[in-house]
Amino acid sequence: MKYYFIPAVLFFLLCGCNTKKINKGSYSGSSTTAGYNVDSLPAPFATGSAKNFSEVISWKNGEMPIAPPGFLVSQFANGLQHPRWIYVAENGDIFVAESNTILKGILKLGAAVSRKIKTQHIGESINRITMYRDSDKNGIPEKSYVFAQELNQPFGMLIIGNHFYVGNTDALVKYDYSTGDTLLRQSTAKRIVDLPAGKYNRHWTRNIITNKAKDRIYIGVGSGTNVAEKGLENEVRRACILEVNLDGTDERIYASGLRNAVGMDWAPVTQTLWAAVNERDELGDELVPDYLTGVHPGGFYGWPFFYFGQHTDPRMAGQHSLVPIEKVIVPDVPLGSHTASLGLLFYRHHAFPAKYQNGAFVTQHGSWNRSVISGYKVVFIPFANGKPSGVPEDFLTGFVADIASSKVHGRPVGIAVLADGSMLISDDVSNTIWRITAQK
Repeated sequence: MKYYFIPAVLFFLLCGCNTKKINKGSYSGSSTTAGYNVDSLPAPFATGSAKNFSEVISWKNGEMPIAPPGFLVSQFANGLQHPRWIYVAENGDIFVAESNTILKGILKLGAAVSRKIKTQHIGESINRITMYRDSDKNGIPEKSYVFAQELNQPFGMLIIGNHFYVGNTDALVKYDYSTGDTLLRQSTAKRIVDLPAGKYNRHWTRNIITNKAKDRIYIGVGSGTNVAEKGLENEVRRACILEVNLDGTDERIYASGLRNAVGMDWAPVTQTLWAAVNERDELGDELVPDYLTGVHPGGFYGWPFFYFGQHTDPRMAGQHSLVPIEKVIVPDVPLGSHTASLGLLFYRHHAFPAKYQNGAFVTQHGSWNRSVISGYKVVFIPFANGKPSGVPEDFLTGFVADIASSKVHGRPVGIAVLADGSMLISDDVSNTIWRITAQK
C-alpha cells in the first residue's frame, strides 16, 4: 500500500467532507461540566505556559490508590517496565503492552525538570508484551509469560479469530494465533498498515479496537506535534481515527481533528464509538480541556485550527479558512485541561453498583503543562440511554503524593475489566497493575 502527500488544504477539507452542519456533541446535560463553562473558556495565554513535570516517588509498602467506599484496591501485578495498555482475551488471558516515550532529543529542559523526567525513565522502552494467566479467576495470576519482544513501541492489542494484532507506533501488524498461546508467533508477522511515525512523533501510541461484527479495525493515530508547528504536511493521516479491513485494506479516515484519541470504546445501548482525547498544550493553565466525545463518522473536531468547538487557536492565524468553521463538532464532555486523559472503558458488567453500569471510566495520566498539576486519577462519567447523564466524578485517586511539590506516586494509563467484573488499571511509572473490586 502506498501513500502520497496530500496538500494540506485538500487533506483537511476531505477529512470533514462527510460532516453535516453539526456543532454540538451528544451530551444531554448542562454546558458546564467538570468545572468548565465551555461557552466562556478563558482567553488564550491568560496564564503563562508552565513546564511543571511531576516527580514520581512511587508507592511505599502498604500504599495504594484510593477507591470510593465499598471498593477494594489490590495489587494484581508488579515488576513490569512501563505497563501502558491492557487487553483481556475471551479466554481470560491478560496481555500488557510495555512501552514508553522516546524523546529523540526534542525537549531541552532545565536541571530540575530533567531530574523529574528521569524518575519516569522517558527515552527507554522495553517494547514487550507480557501475558498473565489467572486460571482459577481469583484475581491473582498464577503464571506470567513474555509473550512478545523486540516490538516497536507496542500499544493496542486485539484478538480476532486466529489472529493477534499489535498496534506498533509505525504499523499495524497481524500474527497467527491460537487461543491459549503463550508466545507470539513473530515469524508469521504481516505488516498490514503502515502508520506515520517519522521525525515528529509526539503522540506515538496506536490503540486498536474492532466493531461488533469484528470485520473492521479502528486505529487511533495522534498528531505528530502539539499544534502542527512543524507544518501540516507532517500531519497527514494523523490526529484522526483510521478504519480498515482486517487485512489492512479499504482504509478511510473515520474522524479527524482529534489531536490524540487514545482510549476508544463503543457505548452500550447506542453502539456509538466514543473516544477520550488528549488536547493541545501551551495556551495556559486552563486551555485546552481534554474531553470525552461520541465520534461522528466523517466528523471534524477542530485540531489544529480550532479547539473545543469553534474557538480559534491564535497560533494557526491565517490558516483557519482551510476548514469551514461550521464543520467543527463540539465535544461532549470536558475532562479538565492538561489531564492527559488516555484510557476509556464502558462498564458493562454487574459487579459494581448500579450507578456505574454502562457508564464510562477514563484514566488521566496527568499534566506537565499546568502550574498546579492536574489529572493523575481515574474519573467516572455516568451514562443513561447511551448518553452522558452527569458530570465527571473522581473514582480512583491517591496518585498525587504532594500537589505543592508536584510529587506523585504513579500515573494511570490502561484500563480493562476481567470476567468477574473487577477492573484493572495500569500504573506505568510504578510498574504496577492495580485491581479494583466491589465489596459484596
